[in-house]
Amino acid sequence: MARIGVVVFPGSNCEYDAFSAVTSLGAQAQFIWHSQTDLDGVDGVILPGGFAHGDYLRPGALARFSPVMEAVAAFASAGGAVLGICNGFQVLTEAGLLPGALQKNRGLTFLCQPTTVIVESTNSVLTRGATQGEELVIPINHFSGSYTCDDATLASLEANNQIVLRYKDNPNGSRADIAGVSNVDGNVVGLMPHPERAMSTLLGSADGRVLLEGFVHAPVGAR
Repeated sequence: MARIGVVVFPGSNCEYDAFSAVTSLGAQAQFIWHSQTDLDGVDGVILPGGFAHGDYLRPGALARFSPVMEAVAAFASAGGAVLGICNGFQVLTEAGLLPGALQKNRGLTFLCQPTTVIVESTNSVLTRGATQGEELVIPINHFSGSYTCDDATLASLEANNQIVLRYKDNPNGSRADIAGVSNVDGNVVGLMPHPERAMSTLLGSADGRVLLEGFVHAPVGAR
C-alpha cells in the first residue's frame, strides 16, 4: 500500500480533499506539516491547493522557504513522485522544481468552473494511466492560474514532452493552453485543475480518478 504525504501549509484548504481522494484509491495518506524537515518515509508527496501563507507577495513565494520544501526537493531529486495541485503547482514553480510561473488570470477574474483538459503526454507519474489525447472534465478554482514562461522554456517543454495537460478551451490565458507540466524525468508534476475534486460522477465528474490512480500507483522507479 502506497503512503502518500499531503503537505499542509498555513492557509492550505484542499488538504482534506487530497487526503480523501488518495485513500479512496487504496493509498494510506498522512498530513505533513510545513515545518517538518523530513517526509517520514512516504512513497509520494502532494502539495494541495489553498492559499499558502495567505499568498502574500505572490502565491507560493513564501511557502517555498518552508522547512519541508528542502525535504521535498531532495525527495524529487531522488526520483520521488511529487504532485502540486493549484497552489501546490505555484509552490513548485516558485521553488524551482518546475519551470515557468503562474500569473493572474486573463481579465483578472477568479475562476471556479468545470474545465476540459486534454492529456498531452503520458510520460509522467500523474498521466501514466491516461491515454494521450483523452479529454477529462476537471474543475478549476483559481485567480493566479495562467501559466507563463519565456520562449526558450516553452521550446524545452515541447521538446522534452513535459506538457502533460492542455486546456481544450483556455479559460485563463495560459500560454500554449498549458494546464499542467512535469519536470524532465516526469516524477514531479504540477497542474492548476483539481483532480481530487473529480472523483465521483455524483459530484459532476470522476475524470480525476485516472490521474490520481496513476500517481498513487506510480512504479517504484518513478518514486
